[in-house]
Amino acid sequence: MIRARTAALPTGVPPTLLPPAPPAAGPRTTLSAVLPTGLRVLAAHAAAAPLAELRLVIPYARTEPGLAAAQELLAACLGTGSRDRTRQDIADRAADLGAELSTVVTAESLILSVSVLAPGLPGALDLLAELLLRPRYEEGEVALAQRRAAAAPRAPAPRVRLRRAALAHGFGPHPLSSESGGTAPLLDVVSLLPDDLLALHARAVVPGGSSLVVLAGEEPDAVLRLVGERLAPWSGGPSGLTLPPFARPAPHPGPLELTEPGTSAAGGDAVGGQSLVLTVGPGVPTADPLHAPFHLAQLLLGGYASARLARQVRDRHGLAYDVSAGLRENGAGSWLEIACAGAPGGAGRIAAEITRCLRDLAEDGPSRAEVDRARAYAAGFTRFALATRAEEASALAGFAAAGLEPDWLDGYRDRLAAVTPEQVAEAAARHLAPDRAVVATYEPGPTAVAVSTGPRLPAPTAVAVSTGPRLPAPTTVAAHTGPRLPAHTPAPAATRTPIPAVPHDQKGALP
Repeated sequence: MIRARTAALPTGVPPTLLPPAPPAAGPRTTLSAVLPTGLRVLAAHAAAAPLAELRLVIPYARTEPGLAAAQELLAACLGTGSRDRTRQDIADRAADLGAELSTVVTAESLILSVSVLAPGLPGALDLLAELLLRPRYEEGEVALAQRRAAAAPRAPAPRVRLRRAALAHGFGPHPLSSESGGTAPLLDVVSLLPDDLLALHARAVVPGGSSLVVLAGEEPDAVLRLVGERLAPWSGGPSGLTLPPFARPAPHPGPLELTEPGTSAAGGDAVGGQSLVLTVGPGVPTADPLHAPFHLAQLLLGGYASARLARQVRDRHGLAYDVSAGLRENGAGSWLEIACAGAPGGAGRIAAEITRCLRDLAEDGPSRAEVDRARAYAAGFTRFALATRAEEASALAGFAAAGLEPDWLDGYRDRLAAVTPEQVAEAAARHLAPDRAVVATYEPGPTAVAVSTGPRLPAPTAVAVSTGPRLPAPTTVAAHTGPRLPAHTPAPAATRTPIPAVPHDQKGALP
């Protein structure tokens, strides 16, 4: 079976706390090599695994507005045919191998995932090589993808516009905060020809800068030889389609107000909808030695159902029904994002309560009991999140794409166990103070009101926000709380930590 999905990470993946394999599995043997073509290959041994898992991660950021339409269609059509096979032929061959193929697009990557019965690994690599080396974008398949694009909503949702505005305010102009990072204009999409997609394929679907993870029962050295043989003819790149870093490593703080297009803060014609609040504050990258204390501070702030934000904003005051806080991380940078949704007219009160929670945690620090609960939650999740080989492969692909060592997560539980309450308090004081965050609010039309975020923040100012088209939504790492890629079975957004993950299907929303 072949599936195509478009995921939007700004992010990215929710990135997520991707746990190590259960202790009974023993140390994982991995070998890595860079082929002469520039493809980085990581082979991991999974003893007696009935399935082999492959994850190919190709740089695919929407950094060039002129390519947005072609990128959108290519992602939808890749895998629907080759010069040797039709869509049905490919599906039949995949069925013969016991394989499933899917594609996912994140804010910065095109990911091809393959799950195949262990004996079918050589055949799956042959089929993958065929799609990469001899693509065919048949007119009928392209026309079908264009009709689907025409039927999809083209205007960005309020959440998307709010995130773009907050990122632009915090970090400055960037593809993640611009219209070029969204869905291509409809006229551009429907005007494309198969030759346009073939030209983009030749430029973007290349081994230079890409990485491939293979998790299988075969010995890693045998897997490396197999991949080298099958993919040796694949050449080209790098494409340059990578996210540039933000202009500022930490966000420029301040209040921000977004209203319905065509309305003012005082009123308008739009009705219904929901109030939204989104904050963007400094984050600690996954690879940073100080990430573990920050991760625990993020968890006890808003990482699970009984965290501080949920108790204060949702349970005590009943202001919001959707409350989360997580680290988002990708090639642009890392940031802590708090997102809340409630009934119209409540954005100001929600923002004030978020500000109060941030200030209390930054100034007073957490209790030892809170730290212990967050530590236990994180340790338990590390066992739960990688319950399948598919999730292991996605995590390894995320590590490879993020430049981390394959065994990075193996020691993460030990690093969490070593964190003291004092270190968590220090991380909270350094990164969670409300005067270091962008506090963005959205009210649907006439219910919009001025936002009060507490005595320490100035009154919000209205900001004009572009309402251009957005990137096709996909399945992501829940609002990507993690760095870079999607996963087979995504974990709840609240549990995510900034660790790269590459899933089969993932839900997410791109700025």
